[in-house]
Amino acid sequence: MNSDFCVAVHAVVYLNHKKEICSSEQLSENICTHPARIRRVLAKLRKSGLLDAVDSGPKGGYRFTGKPEQITLADIAAALEITFVEPGWRSGNTDMECLIASGMGSLMDEVFDDLNTRCQSRLKEITISDLDHELFGVKNAKK
Repeated sequence: MNSDFCVAVHAVVYLNHKKEICSSEQLSENICTHPARIRRVLAKLRKSGLLDAVDSGPKGGYRFTGKPEQITLADIAAALEITFVEPGWRSGNTDMECLIASGMGSLMDEVFDDLNTRCQSRLKEITISDLDHELFGVKNAKK
């Protein structure tokens, strides 16, 4: 997984909170990354219908169009086509006689698939509204 997921979640929570059109420059200041990266990541959210892009010159930008209590982190991950756990390397060789050497790669693929399934299941339980409540809820009321 790369950090595009973090950028996307941050942007959606920010746009939901602001309830207004925000430029990629405004989002980049809050997320602390380059505006071009914001545009690249949010293009995928726009394509999936999670955001609207408003192309009206200097007042253009993005706005959140969903219902925060219905949009889950799994929806964002799906829009970005995120795989959370993936090996950078596969051990062994299927042509070797040793059962460990020939079977470990496939066995680890199953472990990674299971971990990704479990990640997706957990992300389906977390909504944008949940994150909003965590940030602005009772525990932060004194700030």
